[in-house]
Amino acid sequence: MQTSENIVEVKGLSKKFGSTQVLHAIDFAIPRGRIYGLIGHNGAGKTTAINTILGLTDYEGSVSVLGHEPFANRAEMMRDIAFISDVASLPRFLKVYQLLDLMVGVHPNFQLEKALDMLKDTDIRSSVKIKSLSKGMLAQLHLAVVMAIDAKLLVLDEPTLGLDITFRKKFYRRLVEDYMSEDRSILITTHQVDEIEFLLTDLMFLRDGNVVLDASMEDIGKRFTQVLVAPENVDAAKAEKPIFATKQLGQNIMIFDGLDREAAEALGAVSNPSVSDLFVALMERQPTSAGVSS
Repeated sequence: MQTSENIVEVKGLSKKFGSTQVLHAIDFAIPRGRIYGLIGHNGAGKTTAINTILGLTDYEGSVSVLGHEPFANRAEMMRDIAFISDVASLPRFLKVYQLLDLMVGVHPNFQLEKALDMLKDTDIRSSVKIKSLSKGMLAQLHLAVVMAIDAKLLVLDEPTLGLDITFRKKFYRRLVEDYMSEDRSILITTHQVDEIEFLLTDLMFLRDGNVVLDASMEDIGKRFTQVLVAPENVDAAKAEKPIFATKQLGQNIMIFDGLDREAAEALGAVSNPSVSDLFVALMERQPTSAGVSS
């Protein structure tokens, strides 16, 4: 029985494959009622971290998911977890209605009416064989099946891969409006960071198996500042040690960590960096003099 306010608690998580260290003693926690974005380049360790949480691999350190040690208690833990991977693994020989009937029989928390309701927004007919569906339809069916599970933790690994932008927007809107609650949490990884920024409550950047950033979106908005620096203030802005600087269309843009708002406004036009801009600033460190001129 879970007593902590955190659905997931990770401490000192390390993982090695052969001689390659994939995760380096990372710590993080996912509280109840949060939408947590896990962002990183390919090979950063995201999938390994997710597989650890799902009990799919052993590890070093401490991991608790819904009060369970995931690798030893996976069967019990997965009753309250739903998982969508970037590849829809569905039994292609079944018809759609047979898959739904199967889910009713095998998963105690599967809600048939919710799955049918989600499929109303698609062109998928219940009588067709799954093997005849297009890649986009397969992804839609997979989403409908998993989203119909009444889970306390929903893990999404590139959930909308292969879907057009219209369905992606519908999916993310429904995720917020119909699925989220104060007792549920969502962990999502995607390369389409701009599309999920509006729904995130927390953000973690993972680089080379290390946590580069772990903070709420509220704290990130207070901590990081982007400035369109006035030409006469470039030298003064450099003196404030920006974490990232670039020049676009003749304009100097810098991102600062912890710079006082009043000091930032004295340098130029101030805004909050987008998640993708912040990702570049923290994950693609460049010399602050590169591309910057007075």
